[in-house]
Amino acid sequence: MAVNLPPPDARSLHPVPGVELGVAMAGIRKPGRTDLLVMRLAPGAAVAGVFTQNRFCAAPVILAKKHLKNAVRALVVNTGNANAGTGEDGVRRALEVCKAVSKEIQARPDQVLPFSTGVIMEPLPVDRIRAGIPGAVASKASWLDAAEAIMTTDTVPKAFSARAKLSGGPVTVTGIAKGAGMIRPDMATMLGFVATDAKVTPKALQSMAKSIADRSFNCATVDGDTSTNDSFMLIASGVGVEAKSAKDRKILEQAVLDVSQRLAQAIIRDGEGATKFVTVSVERGRSEAECRKVAYAIAHSPLVKTAFFASDPNLGRILAAIGYAGVKDLDSGQINVYLDDVLVAKKGSRNPSYSEPLALAAMKKPEFTVRAVLNRGKAAATLWTCDLSFDYVKINAEYRT
Repeated sequence: MAVNLPPPDARSLHPVPGVELGVAMAGIRKPGRTDLLVMRLAPGAAVAGVFTQNRFCAAPVILAKKHLKNAVRALVVNTGNANAGTGEDGVRRALEVCKAVSKEIQARPDQVLPFSTGVIMEPLPVDRIRAGIPGAVASKASWLDAAEAIMTTDTVPKAFSARAKLSGGPVTVTGIAKGAGMIRPDMATMLGFVATDAKVTPKALQSMAKSIADRSFNCATVDGDTSTNDSFMLIASGVGVEAKSAKDRKILEQAVLDVSQRLAQAIIRDGEGATKFVTVSVERGRSEAECRKVAYAIAHSPLVKTAFFASDPNLGRILAAIGYAGVKDLDSGQINVYLDDVLVAKKGSRNPSYSEPLALAAMKKPEFTVRAVLNRGKAAATLWTCDLSFDYVKINAEYRT
């Protein structure tokens, strides 16, 4: 059950002119569910992206990186099979999918970007996907349909919209994402697609994509595992008004960031077996990098995360994680730690006026903040994570069955 994350209301998701969506049931892994998405783009659309840093990156990631340099006309996404750990055969199969899409939309195969998610090290069932593509291209799907089509272990589809007003008029931003486990992005998320009808140069869009990923999807972690398939794509169809000035681009970027952060947080709220949504804030460090180190140490500790699940303010686990984060000259005697507004550790040890009932009350809430104040600088960083529950183990133990 996702933490304070209701299913999206289809009426809140705005169509993006210049982006057409289609879904199909291809029977890739499970029958009777949509598992194939085709996103068709208007001629002249700009597409930017950031991809996983995992050295075992999936075949579709290899191909999408290569095709991204061309005039992209479509994106195709399948669930149920990651097409990762499949070598050259996997790349050939991903290219066959691109060819099938390009044939339906009268484009070149290298103008199609492929994306896959699901089980690793299994051959991509190209025949099933190829058979489903005509139906996906012919269908007229909504953004909610698209969000549902890319789900794997997700319990809730993830989709949000925003509108912004540029100097030339209003623009729309709508995005979808999927992910619940194997989440510690090193660029973006499991899969995320955000589109706008604004006109943006490819160079400006790529810069925007990287900046937004660093402030949204790269601030999310469920279990510390970086997927082989992580991809975040930013699409500007160009059929709307142009983001001409620096001010326009700043306004547009803020709208895209808003959607992207909500998507990233939705992934944490729907973390496999999650019962708590936890914000980890590290303040007054010497650099953002060291603050992120400390935040990730807290967010990745199985002992800390199981304490979150139990609503147990086991302060030693949090202090230990801060201590082994890798900040070599960290003075533990200067560190304060809070659970929400409750000061639990002062200058590196238990606060003399510490109240266990207050700390317990904070951790019993479905959402709370762990705040570590290092008192050695002016930098800060914030991450979002969840607890580690019985269901996380069960879901992942039974993933292939």
